[in-house]
Amino acid sequence: MAFSTQAAPPTPWSRNLAEPKIDDTAYVHSFSNIIGNVEIAANVLIASGTSIRADEGGAFYIGEGTNIQDGVVIHGLEEGRVVGDDQKEYSVWIGKNASITHLSLIHGPAYIGDDCFIGFRSTVFNARVGKGCIVMMHALVQDVEIPPGKYVPSGAVITNQQQADRLPDVEEQDRTFANHVVAINEALRAGYQCAEDDSCMMPIRKEIAENADSNGHSSPDSSHKSFRSMSSNTGLSSELQQRVRQLLGQGYRIGAEYADERRFRTSSW
Repeated sequence: MAFSTQAAPPTPWSRNLAEPKIDDTAYVHSFSNIIGNVEIAANVLIASGTSIRADEGGAFYIGEGTNIQDGVVIHGLEEGRVVGDDQKEYSVWIGKNASITHLSLIHGPAYIGDDCFIGFRSTVFNARVGKGCIVMMHALVQDVEIPPGKYVPSGAVITNQQQADRLPDVEEQDRTFANHVVAINEALRAGYQCAEDDSCMMPIRKEIAENADSNGHSSPDSSHKSFRSMSSNTGLSSELQQRVRQLLGQGYRIGAEYADERRFRTSSW
């Protein structure tokens, strides 16, 4: 799995140059950004475009089975800590089997309990969200402690404890939805890891080739042959050839499109 991480930069408040610790079973997309003292547990999915930046001195923890979806930002203030389930201090703690969905912002000090769901574009800042809570879309949770098992509706602004204490309980249909999201992202994590493992992909490619042959379509093998012929005639660099071979190995195929004179002149194809 190819992804980039880096140590926290030296700053007036922290010079320990802490580096991320990522479990081997986690999947971290190559277009994510992980900096500093970030611990990522087993079977976590970190999607494309995420920014997880522990560069102001506090540690982050992301628990087993949690999914961090596209565009999520996780950051923390220099001061302010929460106590994690291991009784240690963190800038951001995210528990097990949580879903932090597209474009959410988790800004420490923040605690997200096990089995929580944080909806699209929602913000959690200087707050504790108890186990099994569901925060829907475009919500703000700030300066409060949400009791376990509570439901925050879309668009809600929860900024004082009285509001937090009056929130309704999560219903079974909401819990089923949150569990479904976790299961889907677990399957995606396994799929992404398989795509990077030749031993996992080989039987899949074989099945695709057999199905293509039986349906009279071109198989990945024929695409490989076409590419070998094409590369020898076009002078492609060895680096580019290797990249194309990797894509073909993942099941992609080479196609061709021909433009007539009119389309060529107008660049409309």
